[in-house]
Amino acid sequence: MTKVKICGLSRREDIDAVNRALPDYIGFVFAPSRRRVDAETAAALKERLDGRIKTVGVFAGQDIETVAELCRNGVIDWIQLHGGEDGAYIRRLRDRADVPIIKAVPVTTAAIWPDGADYALFDGPRGGGGETFDWTLLQGTDRPYFLAGGLHAGNVRAALKRKPYAVDVSGGVETGGVKDAAKIDAFVRLVRAEELY
Repeated sequence: MTKVKICGLSRREDIDAVNRALPDYIGFVFAPSRRRVDAETAAALKERLDGRIKTVGVFAGQDIETVAELCRNGVIDWIQLHGGEDGAYIRRLRDRADVPIIKAVPVTTAAIWPDGADYALFDGPRGGGGETFDWTLLQGTDRPYFLAGGLHAGNVRAALKRKPYAVDVSGGVETGGVKDAAKIDAFVRLVRAEELY
């Protein structure tokens, strides 16, 4: 069954919304972004989160020890890298944090598997920019990956036909730049309903 990740949570209301919808993962963004949260905010939100939902920390070139500490403190369960991190960085990080590592890959002409990562997150040409890309470029990818980039309730059915491990949405469940509980619920329910057929 395809998993669901709702990324970019930053408010108590966001946590309340996902506790009702129960996606598999939620993302706290620690990289530069309008959705960025600090460690203290993320820790407080994690305490409020339903224990069935895994937290993913989103980073871009941050210090390895900073990332590892968030794992050790139980604030994040998975790591997602969105910067220029290479295989050597990922291997050093893995020595400090024993959690699954996702590496974001902007897809332009091919879906290239990232060195050292447990999962790829295939995204639009400007990673994190909310743009879709040509999903036929994923053909032949036989390892579990997250599919991101401009997903919303109107196109996620087509995305599911690519058989990703998970679909990852952020802006597609927002209204006016903040998470919309009704859109989160609709997105999660739509994915789960499609998986029944």
